[in-house]
Amino acid sequence: MANAENTERKALLGKKLGMSQIWDENGFFVPVTLVDVSTNVVTAVKTVESDGYEAVQFGYGAIDPTKVTKPLAGHFAKAGVTPRRHLVEVRTEDVADYKPGQELAVDTFADGTDVDVTGTSKGKGFAGTIKRWGFTSYRRTHGSHKNERRPGSVGACATPSRILKGKRMAGRMGNVKRTVQNLQVVSIDAEAGIIAIKGAVPGPKGSIVLVRSAVKGA
Repeated sequence: MANAENTERKALLGKKLGMSQIWDENGFFVPVTLVDVSTNVVTAVKTVESDGYEAVQFGYGAIDPTKVTKPLAGHFAKAGVTPRRHLVEVRTEDVADYKPGQELAVDTFADGTDVDVTGTSKGKGFAGTIKRWGFTSYRRTHGSHKNERRPGSVGACATPSRILKGKRMAGRMGNVKRTVQNLQVVSIDAEAGIIAIKGAVPGPKGSIVLVRSAVKGA
């Protein structure tokens, strides 16, 4: 279960279907990412009186009821909804507008709305400093020997006699939570439950993303 700490924001969970392109009214093509947000439903409403804070919990994606634990099965039954595969909480101050079992349609976001999209970036595996951090490779002439992709010095031997924390070095790249801000909703397909967002969003095809109204939007 993920947690979104931002207040006063509408949100939908969805599955990234991939990228496409559409043409605007001026004849220019616009690259878009298609996100399926067709099965969002409110599973719980958190209030200050009962939970100490205000938030809305909603779920996305159907799952076989036999594959959920008994506590979760009771949680979904209390809300009057079928079990969902993914859950998320979004802080908001207008919890009075939501109730358990309420469906959240794709028209939550209108055309032209600015949104922030959060997802898990593609995993790249173990990568060196050049690929991971953009280090410059060493020269390949004038006697250099197997130094082309080495990172160089990582610390002095006497002071501080260790490698400082946070040093940019080789390691696992990608597969981390990332948010792209101020993307624009180009169009929505209410019948298919698909939203088209201008530009690219984090994650591979089939990954789960959270679409929220932009916190820095106008």
